[in-house]
Amino acid sequence: MNYAEIKEHDIANGPGVRVSLFVSGCTHKCPGCFNEIAWDFNYGKEFTKETEDRILDALADPCYQGLTLLGGEPMDPRNQPGLLPLVRRFKERYPEKDLWCFTGYLYDRDVLGWMWEQVPETREILNYIDVLVDGPFIMKEKDVTLLFKGSRNQRTIDIPKSLREGKIITWDPGDTSMSPNAKI
Repeated sequence: MNYAEIKEHDIANGPGVRVSLFVSGCTHKCPGCFNEIAWDFNYGKEFTKETEDRILDALADPCYQGLTLLGGEPMDPRNQPGLLPLVRRFKERYPEKDLWCFTGYLYDRDVLGWMWEQVPETREILNYIDVLVDGPFIMKEKDVTLLFKGSRNQRTIDIPKSLREGKIITWDPGDTSMSPNAKI
């Protein structure tokens, strides 16, 4: 797996101050995408154990609320094997911090659908994600007033609550405590 950028002290991609990992590779190719350069799976730098350690060490700073995965496309089946060790170690080391993931895939149709059945890493990764912003960016739905998303079709999903209740529960920005991860 390659990555396009690691952004420290990010305040745009989830609540609080975050470390954001922009992975490389995306097949959605949404018109108007803010990060078109990261569509190429070969773009950027190789994601190594040292890169993973750098991210985890940075997150030790108490100023960080959590880690955000975006891209590119973190939920692409080619990127999930590279991300699984990172998110596993992140949740082991920082259980009090939250994990956000942005994906152009749909949670109910794709992630719980074909990925759930065909991509071995999906189930475990989903158990570590606190909030998933799903859906492709759609230019005609663009709305710059939205909190942590670019178009009105996208959903901000509380994954632990959704897994527990068996239906999509949207994230409540007024809920300051993230619910504990639901295990499947």
